Amino acid sequence: MPPARVSTVVLDAPDAHELARFYRRLLGYVVRAEEPHWVLIGPPPGSEGVALAFETEPDYVRPIWPTRRPGDQQMMLHLDVEVDDLAAETSRAVEAGAALAAYQPQDDVRVLFDPAGHPFCLWTEAGRWTGAGGQ
Repeated sequence: MPPARVSTVVLDAPDAHELARFYRRLLGYVVRAEEPHWVLIGPPPGSEGVALAFETEPDYVRPIWPTRRPGDQQMMLHLDVEVDDLAAETSRAVEAGAALAAYQPQDDVRVLFDPAGHPFCLWTEAGRWTGAGGQ
């Protein structure tokens, strides 16, 4: 076993519970732990996947993607979510509260924003790619 491994990705948000609800709907995850300003979600028991945690940050600033000007709040990371049906899962993500990005750098990947403005990508094995949002 390696000496260290990533167990959880933590995202700041204006409301940790609201963002956790969005990702639970999107990914089918379950709540593993929660506190007033922090929520940990992960795959259901017996399933694989990386856990996500959300922390309320009162001074949270939404990232701008793609970055247009020096000084814009840059995207610090994004999540890549593999799906079987890109069109259907894009529609489902939007229904769950995501917004489709105006700029789509690739035909076989969909860039969306979660309710707190974090960019994330939906992709299929057929559309395997590398890079942050095609940049």
